[in-house]
Amino acid sequence: MNRDWFATARTLSEALPFLQRYDGATVVVKFGGHAMGDDAAMAAFARDIVLMKQTNVHPVIVHGGGPMINAMLERLGVESEFVNGKRVTDAATMEVVEMVLSGLVNKRIVAAINAQGGKAVGLSGKDANLITCEPADPALGLVGTPSKVDPAVLNNFKDSAFIPVVAPIGAGADGETYNINGDTAAGAVAAALNADRLLLLTDVAGVKDADGDVVTELTPDTVRQLTRDGVIAGGMIPKTETALAAIRDGVRAVVILDGRAPNACLLELFTPHGAGSLIRNA
Repeated sequence: MNRDWFATARTLSEALPFLQRYDGATVVVKFGGHAMGDDAAMAAFARDIVLMKQTNVHPVIVHGGGPMINAMLERLGVESEFVNGKRVTDAATMEVVEMVLSGLVNKRIVAAINAQGGKAVGLSGKDANLITCEPADPALGLVGTPSKVDPAVLNNFKDSAFIPVVAPIGAGADGETYNINGDTAAGAVAAALNADRLLLLTDVAGVKDADGDVVTELTPDTVRQLTRDGVIAGGMIPKTETALAAIRDGVRAVVILDGRAPNACLLELFTPHGAGSLIRNA
């Protein structure tokens, strides 16, 4: 008999305690990075999500789409203004952002999950007033920060076969449409759902220490100290800030992990060694 079959059976057996641990748990997954632009990686991600749902984990997907937005703006000849390195989202830009996130990207993820035997449903934060926003910075135009997340529509999916896929678009108090950072939207959704886990899929292996090694487990105090010391810097700062805010607001733990790694979500949830950097209270 093929030895690989024995290894597969042993892996499944060793996963049992973790399958029991996450039975009925809500897991919010922020999907982004280069994995979104690769068909094989997208299919592998979708397969993992369908398997999670099959084992009675309740995944909620929140996605980004920055590279796709940039490409479409360039194709349409929409010029962008930047303030301190951040794109100003005016009305013309917002139309493209909503078209790409709620249309192209969202439906591509939905289709990938459905192709693996799942039942995905695409939403944006505007649907059923899921995410209400306020301006993040007036200088940036229609860039929003979630001020309220109503979990009712997502809770309706929890005891069903459907997997919600949420585009990070929100509505303002007067009906304006806002573009939300994908990590920020995922953190706010996870907090509103009191999620057991928030998985932030990125293009790096996790939070690294001063020697460049991935730190597998951190407390909020450790994250703050590494940030003060300049060890956590650049693009990792907003991700760890999202993690700290989510934990403060009720998420049990946040994991920053490499979305390019095969079966990253399954490794994190269903194996003893996990994947990436786990952040939670001591």
